[in-house]
Amino acid sequence: MERLNSLDGLIVRQQKEWVEILSGFETKNKYTVLDEAGNNIYYAAEEGGSALLRVFLKALRPFTIVVLAENNQEVLRVARPFRFYFHEANILDSQGQSLGALKKRFSFFRRKYSVLDSSGRELFQLFGPILKPWTFVIKKGDAEYGKITKKWSGLLKEGFTDADNFDVTFPREWDARLKALFLGAVFLIDFVHFENKGND
Repeated sequence: MERLNSLDGLIVRQQKEWVEILSGFETKNKYTVLDEAGNNIYYAAEEGGSALLRVFLKALRPFTIVVLAENNQEVLRVARPFRFYFHEANILDSQGQSLGALKKRFSFFRRKYSVLDSSGRELFQLFGPILKPWTFVIKKGDAEYGKITKKWSGLLKEGFTDADNFDVTFPREWDARLKALFLGAVFLIDFVHFENKGND
């Protein structure tokens, strides 16, 4: 995770295979993670899981996403159990130690998540404003520290696939372990709010 130390932002791009684009059959999610200059720093892929779960549960399926460095060494693991509504994901380091978790909170009209440390204490909230459906603001109280934003991928990609691109911004001085929580948040947000829309 040392690569995150000097960064104040990330770009996360979902990769789609032609089989999925042409057939609409959901395959395991894959992503590349880049720095602000567009340099590849990590590769992330959904691990395990059955084809039946992908077909029947679609975006509700439980998942484990493993984030790998260029040398194929694991740097992060994001594990999501099955939840019908109160979605959550646990973020683990390469040794399997908890860095924290994300939990969806009840809200009638807004999208809210708690960002928790390894002991379950709330550090920040991710807040999705009603009028900005592609944006999640990193907040603590009334202060904003950054955001996760889904970026427009182009007409063809948006119309025919559910491949998504995200920008993540946060303070450069934050610890890499804290930044890793927001990288993990991208995968949960992608599944909960944007997965499968291209196949509707």
